[in-house]
Amino acid sequence: MNIVIFLVMRRMRMPLLVLLTVYTVAIIGMTLMPGIDDQGNPWKMDFFHAFYFVSYMGTTIGFGEIPYPFSEAQRLWVTISLYMTVIAWIYAIGALLTLIQDETLQRALIESRFARAVSNIHEPFYLICGYGDTGRALVNALEERLLRTVVIEHKQSRIDVLTMENYPVYVPALCADASKPLHLTEGGLKNHHCAGVIALTDDNLVNLHVAISTRLLKPELTIIARVDSQDVAANMDSFGTHYMINPFEIFAGKLHTALHYPDLVLLRECLTNQNQKASCLPLTPPQEGLWVLCGYGRFGKAIYNRLKQEKKIRLIIIEANLERTGLPEVKYVSGRGTEADTLLEADITQAVGIIAGTDDDVNNLSIIMTARELNPKLFIVIRQNKSDNQIIFQAAKADITMQPSKVIANHIRVLLTTPLLVDFMRLAKQHGNDWSARLINRLKKLLKSTLPDIWEMKIDEESAPAICEVGSTTNRVISLQCLQMDPRDRRDRLSCLPLLLVRGEEKILLPDETERLGKGDKILWCGKQGSAAWMEWTLRDPSVLTYLTTGKIISRGYLWRWLQKH
Repeated sequence: MNIVIFLVMRRMRMPLLVLLTVYTVAIIGMTLMPGIDDQGNPWKMDFFHAFYFVSYMGTTIGFGEIPYPFSEAQRLWVTISLYMTVIAWIYAIGALLTLIQDETLQRALIESRFARAVSNIHEPFYLICGYGDTGRALVNALEERLLRTVVIEHKQSRIDVLTMENYPVYVPALCADASKPLHLTEGGLKNHHCAGVIALTDDNLVNLHVAISTRLLKPELTIIARVDSQDVAANMDSFGTHYMINPFEIFAGKLHTALHYPDLVLLRECLTNQNQKASCLPLTPPQEGLWVLCGYGRFGKAIYNRLKQEKKIRLIIIEANLERTGLPEVKYVSGRGTEADTLLEADITQAVGIIAGTDDDVNNLSIIMTARELNPKLFIVIRQNKSDNQIIFQAAKADITMQPSKVIANHIRVLLTTPLLVDFMRLAKQHGNDWSARLINRLKKLLKSTLPDIWEMKIDEESAPAICEVGSTTNRVISLQCLQMDPRDRRDRLSCLPLLLVRGEEKILLPDETERLGKGDKILWCGKQGSAAWMEWTLRDPSVLTYLTTGKIISRGYLWRWLQKH
């Protein structure tokens, strides 16, 4: 706001001085012009009447002569003053219109409104730098959970797209360079409600600048940054960036896991709602044989580094720019992979799978269409670079579609909303694929063809005041079984299952329902939509918790409690 005032005063300084000078000359001239009063005596207008007269003379048309009819000299001066003030006003209004259209002032007003909107947020929010495909997917995922977000994006076209979105909560957005600390501050970096900063721009260096600025200006904030360069990742890690998200490494790890633990991948996708299906089949990529990898850029190298460890898998790489990407250690073919000759040279007819991983969506679609004609039995993995091509990629019906924006958005959403799910999946992997298959079947029976809902809770005074109150005032044992009871009827059970119990350094996978709850415990739940809301009632209402633990219904009114007592 100080910048806006400074610009207005600086640009309007000369027009205001001109108006002040013209009005001063007109007022002083009116006091000097001789006139005649109603008695015929000589008379001159005093300063107050001159100021009043010139004030409405310069801004209106048609006025009376006060307090007496003017003399010829006064009327002559009024005529001169009238033209002077009209010209001064035309000059001032023209300067004002020019100022309103000035890009610098418009920019200052936009930044001022943005900073004011951010300062009016009185709940936790995340500052997201970058609103490309990844940023858009993340904002949408967080808004679905009613988590507030603030966006800084350097392309106005993307800001225009954001304003057209029908988000349930208003998202303040600014078109600016997120690498400048000033804009991060305007976006609420120093606001005590800011819960974290997420750098998702297409430029690794911008993400690095955002991470460094956040670390220096507010080191206690959670920092999440997208990075696909090993050098930049090492730089970020050196000053303590909490999470460095590389979509290619994440997907390569997922593909590697799918080779050995297909049900574990299915479990993770179902728990994170990536499939958006209540019943889905596990991925079954071939665990041995020839794979053709088209594209040896950042994505291709991440896949290669994972699959080269598999002794039963043989790789052939197709790359058109080998001088830029470097030569792989395995057999390679120079070309794009869109031509049948190139694929045949890579032994596509003998292959069990193909990975179309170039940075061009059209080429990737062409690769799999040509490969499918040559070998219809291929397991197909395709990379989708732009979310706008979603329809045609769905029509391609690949076995796995890798979209970097969704990979990053889903990963960050899990980190921010259900971080215990990361620990759960890490422990689940240690139990093997059969254990994951049994858990999936158990969840299917529990959910009955509905999408799962994942939520976390912590046993403390803020999140579970009823448990803390009843536990401190009585000797009642409050177990997980109490939370699984339906508060409407304790004989019924909520459709939910505890996946993980964290007690200090101890992590209990699939804890038993008899497990006693203590202060500071954290629980990860999975259940039907709505179960979390009924459980919230139990956590906050001591009367409901008493009913669930003892079966007694406590009257809430003073009269009924007195009658029940006597």
